Amino acid sequence: MVENTSLIQLYSEQILKFATEIPHTRSLTNSDASIVRRSPVCGSTVNISIKMSHGRLSEFSQDVKACALGQAAASIVGNSIIGCTVNQVRNARDQLLAMLTDNGPTPKNPFQALEILKPAKDYKNRHSSIMLTLEALLEAMETTPS
Repeated sequence: MVENTSLIQLYSEQILKFATEIPHTRSLTNSDASIVRRSPVCGSTVNISIKMSHGRLSEFSQDVKACALGQAAASIVGNSIIGCTVNQVRNARDQLLAMLTDNGPTPKNPFQALEILKPAKDYKNRHSSIMLTLEALLEAMETTPS
């Protein structure tokens, strides 16, 4: 019963709300980079397409097939990503991973809303889905010329 209560608390109303409101789902034409990533742990997938301008993300598209936690992470990232640099995305990825695995602090602006995923730290099998969008974004941004 304790496990069920913990899972119910994990899938909070706020997480479920983010999961149902994923932005930037329209496909991009003439993207600078496209990346498909799949989590071997849970099978979640993201397909990311980006356009860069002057070292910043100018356009972004995502197709997310993940659990509610992965969808919520994609939603939060999607709401914050336009205008970010590769260093901001790398820092957000590192901060999110530290928050989930090492009791690190909440990721910094503009990704502070990822804090709602802090209760998932005790569910290691969910971490890969949560990390997927930032990892795919970073890979896509690193493949584009600066």
